[in-house]
Amino acid sequence: MIRRSFRPLLAFAAAALLFTASLTAPGQASADWLSGIERSLGAQQHEQMVEAFGGAYENPKVRDYVDSLGQFLARTSEQPDLDYTFTVLDSPMVNAFALPGGYVYVTRGLMALAENEAELAGVLAHEIGHVNARHGLNRVGAGIFGELAALGLGLLLGEEAAAFGSSVAELGLRAYSRDQEYEADILGVQYLARAGYDPQAMAGFLDNLLRQSRLEAEIAGSPGAPDAFNIMATHPRTADRIEEAIRQAGSTAVVDPMTARDLYLEKIDGMLYGDSPEEGFVRGRSFLHSHLRFAFEVPEGFRLLNGQTQVIAVDSEGVRVVFDRARPESADLLTYLQREWAGQEVSLEQLADFVVDGLPAASGLAKIETRQGSRHLRLAAIRMPDDTVYRFLFVSTPEQSRRYADAFVDTLYSFRRLSEAEAQELKPQRLVLHRVEQGENVASLARRLPFANYREARLRALNGLSADQEVQAGQTVKLVVQ
Repeated sequence: MIRRSFRPLLAFAAAALLFTASLTAPGQASADWLSGIERSLGAQQHEQMVEAFGGAYENPKVRDYVDSLGQFLARTSEQPDLDYTFTVLDSPMVNAFALPGGYVYVTRGLMALAENEAELAGVLAHEIGHVNARHGLNRVGAGIFGELAALGLGLLLGEEAAAFGSSVAELGLRAYSRDQEYEADILGVQYLARAGYDPQAMAGFLDNLLRQSRLEAEIAGSPGAPDAFNIMATHPRTADRIEEAIRQAGSTAVVDPMTARDLYLEKIDGMLYGDSPEEGFVRGRSFLHSHLRFAFEVPEGFRLLNGQTQVIAVDSEGVRVVFDRARPESADLLTYLQREWAGQEVSLEQLADFVVDGLPAASGLAKIETRQGSRHLRLAAIRMPDDTVYRFLFVSTPEQSRRYADAFVDTLYSFRRLSEAEAQELKPQRLVLHRVEQGENVASLARRLPFANYREARLRALNGLSADQEVQAGQTVKLVVQ
């Protein structure tokens, strides 16, 4: 997080105009022309998508493996000659996305949950299905560009980061329709069968995704909304629907289907788990940065997304908290808020200065009108001794602004500097393989995990173990070490 500045979004906006024109152009567009439009749209968003989710995971073993597997599956699809790009996102989130034109993403958080190559292949095949069914065009047109134009934070506040936070990062969190998911499952099943994998791997992995989804919700303090933030929200699917898709696909049963568990586990052995030190650490609702030595906490029910240039927190109602840093020219924080951050086009109300953790701070409220209704933008800046400013942008409707007022204040005042000792205690975690020895069980192995709570539940989710399932001597399991 916070490593380099944003590039202009002019090309991004141009792609939106191009897409709009394609929808209104007379006549039937040729397949080649439409594929060109899709590739252009995907290319415009690719870098922003990668930045939004922590960058690309550059471990050559993992990167090359996923690309090889993805290209293999893509050759079984309806567009085998499309120039597919497969990217492992350096994010602990459990999710997978696809952009128009053959851009497919899977997070290392999802890879950590998969038990074998067939399960990962099922995820990639499903995303390739979205590409071939052109679902991304619908989601782009109705979602990311529409919200960017309607909310207009980048133009109104003079900040590309704000527009970026409300658009590209959240594209990955938008749900496909259930019909689109069903169609992608049917196509994915066909690709799996053609490639020699058992299509049931797609259904089998769903149980573990559901288990992890419920666990994440409980850890985040939202047990009533188990599908609020991860892949179960962006890909609304049920076991029955997947089984029906398998039947509907009509694929011939695969003789001696590939699973490749040992190969898969060898590829992810030693993979980073959780956040990297360079990007800062998400620990539940808290964000901590060992190198820059600060921390803050977001309200209950919010999910933290750790990007390369900003941290975004979102909740199920669409309320956003965007955190980043800047180097102001103005010595006075109130002047900075109004003239540099908000700009002359936006008038700030309720301007106030105060102190957070012994540091000077200031805040102001902007009220804007969009095609989606009124929005309240609460801007808050905290100046560090080196003149760097850390910034919080709270985005909500007026009604939400009233209900979340105390939560926003608590988030702002939770910002604090970490001591050297606290920073040194923050260590990255890695995935390691362990062969179960005689006498070991789930409870004893769970005690080895570097977590303060939910150790046994985490171990079961990590290894696809049901609530009453026990490990066996000689079995290879995944553990997390710090």
